[in-house]
Amino acid sequence: MSEEHVENVARSPREPLPAGEPSAPLLPVPQPPLLVPYPPAPVRPRRRRRLILGALLLLLGAIGGGYWWLHRGPALPPGFASGNGRLEADEIDIDTKFAGRIAKLLVDEGDMVQAGQVVAVMDTQDLEATLRRTEAVVRQSQHALDEANANVVQQKSQVQLAKLELERARYLVQKHDISDEVFDQRQQQMDGANAALAAAIAKVGEAEHALDAATHDVELYKVDIADNSLAAPRLGPIEYRVANVGEVLPAGGKVFTMLDASYVYMDIYLPTADAGRVRIGAAARIVLDAYPDHVIPARVVFVAKGAQFTPKTVETKDERDKLMFRIRVRIDPDRIKGREALVRSGLPGVAYVRTDDAAPWPSRLLPSAPPTAPAPQ
Repeated sequence: MSEEHVENVARSPREPLPAGEPSAPLLPVPQPPLLVPYPPAPVRPRRRRRLILGALLLLLGAIGGGYWWLHRGPALPPGFASGNGRLEADEIDIDTKFAGRIAKLLVDEGDMVQAGQVVAVMDTQDLEATLRRTEAVVRQSQHALDEANANVVQQKSQVQLAKLELERARYLVQKHDISDEVFDQRQQQMDGANAALAAAIAKVGEAEHALDAATHDVELYKVDIADNSLAAPRLGPIEYRVANVGEVLPAGGKVFTMLDASYVYMDIYLPTADAGRVRIGAAARIVLDAYPDHVIPARVVFVAKGAQFTPKTVETKDERDKLMFRIRVRIDPDRIKGREALVRSGLPGVAYVRTDDAAPWPSRLLPSAPPTAPAPQ
């Protein structure tokens, strides 16, 4: 390579050539690269999660709406109203009357108990000891009464003797066979015998009162001991066992919670237009989700006087139409007899109420044969 070419290469391409020098071919000037558009920004993970969650919610809503549309029952004819609710039974707490320790538990959760059946026994050793002492007082009072009665008999004989002696003295004093002093002595003996008899009779009354008091104490302690045997007040299943053997409970301490199988009901809420036409005693039907093919007849036993979940004072008709009133329908107790084992609290279902007595029940709501209770093992 010539010296001129080397010099031209070393010189900056933008530097002008000295005057008089011949131009030489320059190296190609590098061009800036073409502008390339930035790639699209990636979707942020949080935004992506929101999109996925929204799509899932839409999908679930569509599935739920389709299920409801496919499984919804036919519309009710005029004269009827319905509401969702849960089957409930009155809960009864089996509590202690006195403070004490639990000695025995005779049933457990799920057991069916009869009215009056003993389900638990409290420790009554102290009451039994007091009862034995009171019974001893009764025996002592009885002996005192017997002694008082015997004393009355004795005093009566003394009165009879004093009476005879007084009559004899009266006869003799008239004949002047005895002095008046002797007659006065006989009269004094008669008065003393009568006073002793009255005292003996009073002792009998005192002994009788003491015996009655001791006898009542015995009866009281027997009642207290009997009250420490906790019994079921109604027929129904045991729902919860709250305490265990050996625990010391205060007076009113809860041991069991049972369900009253004779009072089974469902509470529903109806709007003003329907609740206003419901009367107590109106016919109703209950269909449980667990037994969709069984229609249970019932009766309306309660209609709330006040609305639920709304302001106390509502001025406009639109707001009044939104008021919801609680309605209670109860299953006939005769229908539950023999099927108490099927009673459950909390089973969801639908209650249908007839608001027009002249409206005939739809065929799908006619009462059906109740399910059979399982045979005891």
